[in-house]
Amino acid sequence: MMRLLIVLFLLLSGTLSAQNSGPADMQATAETQQLYGRLRSLMQRGVMFGHQDDMAYGVGWKYEHDRSDVKDVCGDWPAVFGWDLGHLETGKPANLDGVPFDSLRSYIRTVYERGGVNSISWHSNNPASGGSAWDTSLAVTAILPGGSSYAVYVAWLDRLADFMLSLKTAEGISIPVIFRPFHEHTGSWFWWGQRQCSTTEFRTLWQFTVNYLTTVKQVHNLLYAYSAADFDDDGQYMERYPGDAFVDVIGFDLYHSGGTEEYQRLLRKRLQILEAVAAINHKIPALTETGQERVPAANWWTQTLLPALRPFQLSYVLVWRNGRPDHYYAPYPGQVSESDFKKFRADERTLFLQDLK
Repeated sequence: MMRLLIVLFLLLSGTLSAQNSGPADMQATAETQQLYGRLRSLMQRGVMFGHQDDMAYGVGWKYEHDRSDVKDVCGDWPAVFGWDLGHLETGKPANLDGVPFDSLRSYIRTVYERGGVNSISWHSNNPASGGSAWDTSLAVTAILPGGSSYAVYVAWLDRLADFMLSLKTAEGISIPVIFRPFHEHTGSWFWWGQRQCSTTEFRTLWQFTVNYLTTVKQVHNLLYAYSAADFDDDGQYMERYPGDAFVDVIGFDLYHSGGTEEYQRLLRKRLQILEAVAAINHKIPALTETGQERVPAANWWTQTLLPALRPFQLSYVLVWRNGRPDHYYAPYPGQVSESDFKKFRADERTLFLQDLK
């Protein structure tokens, strides 16, 4: 607690600054360095709004050109677009949500050309058992160098690298993206989770993955995001941190699944911790996943989410996908929070795609 208070004092006094740092990858492309700089500078203006799979589908539609539930509601696109590469590692043509990888490339290019930001998570299968990302059979030890499934994991990284290297504009420029592997690691619902590997094993996995991509595969268009789930203090948050040389963005995932007051309390507490840790380690803070399924409260955006975000400097906040009529996190035309979302978009603290221009 004392450490956090000291950092908050330094932040307020202007003594502590993180403006002179750059990407963790020392060979990051010029465009990736530019993305890093934009993430930092835009924090001075507000927090970017993001949505998972925004261009791919919404409530009641799929794969319609130039469509988005967010855009249908407020007339603007999100500033940040989340995507996922789960099932890429197995050689399948589409990801775990059914989005073809060829389409993902096209969406990512469109976002970049319009001035938006792409963030990619990876719900990879369990490389030891072959089960889903939620198969918590022990795997991390097996995929580290010398392990029984090491060759499997390296082959998966080769496919991942090929995809990242294929993200190019028509002119052949590599498109920079935020890559968010092994997210929610402080929980234990994924094979890389808290109870599935030791602290040392998790750090080694992260470091090996980044080193393999950058050094062996020469992938230099990625910013790396470290994204936790539950934590109560900075010590818990940083317990499995792989080191400043392997991370650019730090964040956490927190969903509104219980009472509103408890959600806001937890969100503010963890954002305070995140802001302080970001300052100490010269990293970019973000709320990497949040939202309330089906957004049942008509004023959720301006009365629940925005007041909790307002005191903090964050790069972006991303809500999850609009997958089904019973499973969505952004409004669509006619949804109960539609009018409130328009007010959320109009607030001076929120940044959508037009604001980035």
